[in-house]
Formats: sequence, structure tokens, C-alpha cells
Amino acid sequence: MNILLLGSGGRESALAYKISRSPLCTRLFIAPGNGGTEAYGTNIILKPTDFEAVAAVVERENIDLLVVGNEDPLVAGIRDFFATRKPDLLIVGPGADGAALEGSKDFAKEFMTEMGIPTAAYRSFTAETLAEGEQFLATLNPPYVLKADGLAAGKGVLILPTLEEAKASLREMLSGMFGGASATVVIEEFLSGIECSVFVLTDGHGGYRVLPVAKDYKRIGEGDTGPNTGGMGAVSPVVFADNEFMKKVEDRIILPTLEGLGRRGIDYRGFIFLGLISVEGEPMVIEYNVRMGDPETEAVMLRIASDLVPALVGAAKGDLADVELAHDPRAAVTVMAVSGGYPGSYPKGKLIEGLDSIDTDATVAFHAGTTRNAEGNLVTSGGRVIAFSSLGDSVEEALSRSFKAIETVDFDGKYYRRDIGSDLLRLAATIS
Repeated sequence: MNILLLGSGGRESALAYKISRSPLCTRLFIAPGNGGTEAYGTNIILKPTDFEAVAAVVERENIDLLVVGNEDPLVAGIRDFFATRKPDLLIVGPGADGAALEGSKDFAKEFMTEMGIPTAAYRSFTAETLAEGEQFLATLNPPYVLKADGLAAGKGVLILPTLEEAKASLREMLSGMFGGASATVVIEEFLSGIECSVFVLTDGHGGYRVLPVAKDYKRIGEGDTGPNTGGMGAVSPVVFADNEFMKKVEDRIILPTLEGLGRRGIDYRGFIFLGLISVEGEPMVIEYNVRMGDPETEAVMLRIASDLVPALVGAAKGDLADVELAHDPRAAVTVMAVSGGYPGSYPKGKLIEGLDSIDTDATVAFHAGTTRNAEGNLVTSGGRVIAFSSLGDSVEEALSRSFKAIETVDFDGKYYRRDIGSDLLRLAATIS
């Protein structure tokens, strides 16, 4: 079958890698892709939110399956667009109604409250209710969590240490700090614990499969210091996400989520990302996303032992119940090489050297922010540049392989965290 994958980051590189290895995949197109996805298929330059351009590719290339990698087209209603334009097209990704789980923090919190899904206490505020928001902040203990209601390119969550800073940030957010995304701000209690990411692929008819669990590392500095990024690395499996913990996740979160979607008449076919936190062993939801996470996907794809395409087709057709999805028992890690200055301003166009020298049997280099310059050379084009992902019999072995690869590749200003997974290793030592 001919498959079109929308997106351009490390997540899409990992999905393209996995999809391209399927015997069911005749041709794979990635739009717009990056400097590395060309190894798995054909890049097509377009904006994933330009639905007419996407439709033109679907028609021209006789696309059978559309896999939506990033959230923007989903929130904008790409499934709804094709429902009338080309109803026989198989699509992995929810309609705009289901995508509201990520597109609106307020909707997601209200949904969780309705379904009794464990999450932090919250209230939502607008510019008209600013005074009430400040009063609500005063009832909470620090630190204070403020979230832009809409999509803000992963930057719409602030965690403030003092009440004064929280009130000032609330005013700034409601005054347009994140544009229209922060016209409504969700204020919620801070939860203390350790986070993990759970990914569910569902078919809208009760069938679902849980993918390998991962943990990502969001802050730029070692020891989880400094500002948040899109993700500096990931580890799978997660030592505390054992059978007992995952049974709680399934019973208290996954099944009520699917029930709630069905109750609202939402035919959800695609990935659901559960951003979870373990609070004294009890799972609670921090957020929903309606696609795979990044950089977790770059580790998770390595741990899926079976062909992914039948599962994608099953989800899109509404017939996932009979599709098996086997997990590789080995550990997988991702270490992200980023541009100097990220997540602030950073230069682009830096020559990338040494990729041909890495051991490709040990490590996969999933490109995130790369492109080809006029001379055809690979150069940096984003803050997160390449995700070095490896399997190993242990987390330590996988990390060693990724670190060896990342030290082989160079570009001006390259930076990476050397402590990815160290917290899980310490935790594992206390458990054993």
C-alpha cells in the first residue's frame, strides 16, 4: 500500500523508519520530512495544515493510508476534511472532536473530571475572570502550574515558584503571551512524583493496544535544570511502570478514556498519549496528547518487535482487536543532540559531520532538525537536531551505544545531556 506520513521531526523519522520496514508498504511519502527521512521514503514539501495540498498528494500518489504525525492538522480537522473529500482514505488520527483532548486543556480537564480519571485539581480563567484566577492561586501551595488552553508549540506550560510570579505570569498569559492559545488559562495544583508516557493506539470501537512505556527528559540542563525543551532524551522501559502500576493505568485511565470518548460519540482512531505522573505509586494524568510523543517515539519504535503497519491499518479501519503488537524486551534509549542556544535562539545551517562513521547496527540516528543546503550537504535547521537511539540488553548498554554515536557526530554548538536515564537507574538500584 502507498502511505503518506505528515510531519518533519524526530517522531516522524522514527515512524518512517518503522513503516518503511513493513512488507505491506509499497511506497512511503513524508511531508514535509527532513534531511534524514529521505532514507526511508520520498519527501514532499508542503505544510501539513494545507489540506488542499495534502489532498493533491493523496490523489496524485494513490495514497491508501494517511498517518498524521503532529497535532496541528488533527486539531484543525484533517480527518473531517477527508471524510467528505475522500471517505475511503484510511487515516490514523482523530477528528477535531477527539483532537480537543490536546487542543484544549480546559476540555481535557473537564473530560477527566466527568469520567473520574485521576488528575490534578484545576480551574480555568479568562481575562474577564483574572481577579478570580489570582484568588484561586492564593489558595494553592507553591509551585504554581499555569497552562495555556490551546496549542502553544509545547511552550504553553509554566511552573512558577512564587505566588507573585504566578500572578504576573497569569496576567501576561491572558494578555497574549501565547497568542490566542492563552486566551483561557488553566491553573492546576502541582503534583509531586515521577513522570512517564503511555501510548495507546485505538480503533474507535473498543479495540486498543498499549505501546511500550517511556520516560522523557524535558529540561535543557543535567539534573533536570533550566528551561523546558521539546525533549532531550527518552528511556524505555520505565522501571516503576510494572504490571501492578499498568493495571491501575488501564483500569483507571485507559478504559475510562475510551468509554468517555464513546459516550460523547467521538469515533477516535489513532494514538492517545497519556502524560502520567506516579504519585506514591498511584497514576494520575498530567495531560493528553492526540499523537505520539517526541522524543519518546524514537525509543518506542525500536521496542516494537512486530510490523507496525497492520496495527495502523487496524486502527484506521476500526478493526484493531485481532492485531498483535509484540514488544522487544530489551531497553531502548534516545539521546538528543541539540543546537547551541536551544531552547532559546540558535543558529541554523551548521554543517553536520561524522554520521557516516556511526555503527548503524547499534544506533539509529533519527533526524529532527536537519536539511540539505544548496550544495547538498546535511546541515542543522532546528533546535533539536538528531535523536541517537539504541537498543541494549540493559539501559546502561543502550546509553553507552547512543553516547558513542553522538560523540562521533559533530556540528558547531552541539550539546546533549549526559544524564539521560540516570534517575531510573538510581531508582532501579533501590528497588533491587
